[in-house]
Amino acid sequence: MDATVSPFAKGLDKTDANYAALSPLSFLARAADVFPDHTAIIHGKQRTDYRTFYKRSKQLASALSRHGIGKEDTVSVMLPNVPPMLEAHYGVPMTKAVLHSLNTRLDAAIIAFQLDHANCKVLITDREYASVMKEALELATVKPTVIDYSDPEFPQDSEQLGSLDYEDFLQSGDTEFTWSLPDDEWDAITLNYTSGTTGNPKGVVYHHRGAYLLAQANVITASMAKHPVYLWTLPMFHCNGWCFPWSLSIVAGTHVCLRWVRPKAMWDLIADEGVTHLCGAPIIMSTLLNAGDDKRDLDREVEFFTAAAPPPESVLAAMKTAGFNVTHLYGLTEVYGPAVVNDWKGEWDSLPLEQQAQKKARQGVRYVALEDLKVLNPETMEPVPADGQTIGEVMFRGNVVMKGYLKNQDATDEAFKGGWFHSGDLGVMHPDGYIQLKDRSKDIIISGGENISSIEVEDVLYKHPDVQAAAVVARPDEKWGETPCAFVELKSGSDTTENELMAFCKEHLASFKSPRKIVFCDLPKTSTGKIQKFALREQAKAL
Repeated sequence: MDATVSPFAKGLDKTDANYAALSPLSFLARAADVFPDHTAIIHGKQRTDYRTFYKRSKQLASALSRHGIGKEDTVSVMLPNVPPMLEAHYGVPMTKAVLHSLNTRLDAAIIAFQLDHANCKVLITDREYASVMKEALELATVKPTVIDYSDPEFPQDSEQLGSLDYEDFLQSGDTEFTWSLPDDEWDAITLNYTSGTTGNPKGVVYHHRGAYLLAQANVITASMAKHPVYLWTLPMFHCNGWCFPWSLSIVAGTHVCLRWVRPKAMWDLIADEGVTHLCGAPIIMSTLLNAGDDKRDLDREVEFFTAAAPPPESVLAAMKTAGFNVTHLYGLTEVYGPAVVNDWKGEWDSLPLEQQAQKKARQGVRYVALEDLKVLNPETMEPVPADGQTIGEVMFRGNVVMKGYLKNQDATDEAFKGGWFHSGDLGVMHPDGYIQLKDRSKDIIISGGENISSIEVEDVLYKHPDVQAAAVVARPDEKWGETPCAFVELKSGSDTTENELMAFCKEHLASFKSPRKIVFCDLPKTSTGKIQKFALREQAKAL
């Protein structure tokens, strides 16, 4: 026997019998095998079981395949939280193509940029968005096949953009379509864009392995027992719904679709459909708590997972009274959504409320699927002291970190410098290993769960002929968590008003990105002329 070959390696190779690529597609196949009659999707009066969900996903894959879609082709979708969005999360990757979910809140120019950058081959679009999508398609260079979805539960009186209807297209496919796992679990499964700016495209590429692992980690983190009922308050376009479209299949759960986030609809579905879990930004909590007469009494505790800024103690208390247990998560698009959880310890329940609030303000510890989470000095790449005071950059490492940025090698190399993913978020490490964010080095504003680049808003302000200088920072907002607040120096002699400048911004930006408050003042600057944003943040808090 060759002594140089380990006995644990010799003749012990990967074969079809002992190895399969990891992919979340296998979760739906199993759920359909084991629980074919269990309700998989609720949408209005529609009830779809797992047998049908699986068949429709295969039918979509077959129709796409017959249309020439194959490995690494991009299929873009402009859909709210409706059944075709769930079908796309399985049907598109069954062809080994890549699913690109468009943010339904974006303007036409940004959508057109994404379609071109992603080299979109097929576009599935809901008729609610016909107006913005028509403009985007006129601006885009690519000319994808357009498939219109007409929601039978919520009909839309709008123009049909393509020659194909979603249901008709689906019927052209085979419900027994034979699909296979990816050739390599590192193959791309989805594409998600992090920024609305066209100057520095940030198309985040996910792989099958990462999606498989984070989907399972969600089930563990959320303590999901068999057959949970999940309400879709979180947009599925956002980090692929934090991978929950795949998580629910693991435990044969029920997806409760929600086309529009409305207080009465949410409360009725939570109460009447037996919802056990939901996710969302702080605005979802505000909407639930301020529902007035639409509130319903619950006979159970519902698990609510939120990201962005930690909710105030008063909100947590109100949610508890209303029947919800809130868990704080943290992550980024580059780590498949949530990869950090404020894992609450039982002994903290006995702490005074003020100390409990301090614990709840922290982002927490790594998900079970994340290999490592640290706060490092970005210059030396050494860990900062775990003293809760020394600020460093939050960095991630492991299988649930993106492949990289599509067609942007420089940004990818920068993000992975030193063997870690650099989040751009600044924070501290507490002695017990829990991290807490202190600032965002990239000045990203998180409003209603959506990321807004302050630079993008500033670029628009600078285009106004009366603006001398501008700086945009986050302003705390009870409803949205944060909103953009602009500080502007006007050119001498200008009489431009706040309302006029706001209207200008709304002409050039998606509405949610436009400043909610504009302050005219002399901007504070350093001796080298740099605007002191930290001072403006403090001013914004006091407004």
